[in-house]
Amino acid sequence: MTGSGERAILVTGATGGVGRLVVDELLRAGAPVRALTRRPEQAAFPAGVEVVAGDFAVPESLDAALDGVAAVFLVWTAAPTTAPDVVARIAAHPPSRPRRVVYLSAPFRTPHPFFQQPNPMRDLHAELERLLAASGLNVAVLRPGMFAANALHWWAPQLRNGDVVRWPYAAAETAPIDARDLAAVAARVLADARHARGDYVLTGPESLSQAAQVHAIGRAIGRQLRYEELSPDEFRRDTAGAWPGAVVEMLLAAWQAALGRPAFVTSAVEEILGVPARTFETWAADHAAAFARTQDGHSAPAG
Repeated sequence: MTGSGERAILVTGATGGVGRLVVDELLRAGAPVRALTRRPEQAAFPAGVEVVAGDFAVPESLDAALDGVAAVFLVWTAAPTTAPDVVARIAAHPPSRPRRVVYLSAPFRTPHPFFQQPNPMRDLHAELERLLAASGLNVAVLRPGMFAANALHWWAPQLRNGDVVRWPYAAAETAPIDARDLAAVAARVLADARHARGDYVLTGPESLSQAAQVHAIGRAIGRQLRYEELSPDEFRRDTAGAWPGAVVEMLLAAWQAALGRPAFVTSAVEEILGVPARTFETWAADHAAAFARTQDGHSAPAG
């Protein structure tokens, strides 16, 4: 380990979509960054990032990675069985200098029907939060809502081959958050002790129906898009074999519960960063290439 003098920030899930952005934000802020990955030899990070090996499934593998660490961005990436041991190792620190943890959770405590549907991850997040609360650590919890980037996985494959999105619940409203805003908030909370015990629900700045989101993508790519609404059973058939059934049912229940009401919207991003959260329109414009058709009907991989 480098001699960071108990100042390093350890980013777990560092090769994932959010974790990698958090690494970049911390680097820009001049923070000493340590990136945890199961396979350091396969990881590609900018100069200045200390890459360390570790695996939540093998808790003792984290000891060296935690040496000299003052704060941890915690993205749980394993089965829950080792969570008590992992949290205990993070908490094993002099009581006079407790580590700070920023845990990436979900808004399952938020009293909006969209977030109160059965969710395969709900119990995992609740158990991690319970363990962290009992650990003596200074824990901040981030609860992002729907990610704008879901559109890359849900709708981009269809739009690379046509101008129609076939999807259920056109009128269901969400407030998609740009992962760049989430990462910026995580970096600020990790670096600023004033947020050490915060609990933040993070959303985009506006409530938009799914149809409105598709039309925003259309404006970004200069195409007239059409939303063809599927019934729940049609959606089940279209995703059979490709999506886990529990995820399909969770989404269908959440979208149905959201009908007839605006999405849950917070100003937490702006309150923490001092600048407004990015709109979905901005996100779509910045990712327009991922939805563009090429002559062979495919586009470059989304980035």
